Amino acid sequence: MSNSKLKCGDSRFAAMLLFQFRVVTDGVANRRRLCERRLLVLEALSGRDALKKAKRRGRKSEHHYANSRGGQVFFEFVGVLDLLNLGPECEDGEVWYQLCELLEPRERQDQLIPAEETLQAIAEGSRYSKKA
Repeated sequence: MSNSKLKCGDSRFAAMLLFQFRVVTDGVANRRRLCERRLLVLEALSGRDALKKAKRRGRKSEHHYANSRGGQVFFEFVGVLDLLNLGPECEDGEVWYQLCELLEPRERQDQLIPAEETLQAIAEGSRYSKKA
């Protein structure tokens, strides 16, 4: 999405949403829940407008279904973890940034950067290619 394609007055925002899978079996909900963090890119007039859009998208994603054990699984929107204005300093393909201080990151990159095989898209890709 190019910044030049935004509607007049709109800005790009990135929202980090939190969802949970709540499983109810025999009327009792699990307490330790699988969760999903989802990153959205939004166009909005302001931070408040972006927050409203992010919450609306989160609520629209909610659903439920029966699992194989006879329980009900509720996929529920918990809330917005973070909201970032992707201002003009961001490149077109950039969807998130975070500033932090680290002690000698280049010298410690072997400790900080995970092995490529463990990156989710790579690990999933190799898992799927083995099944083919």
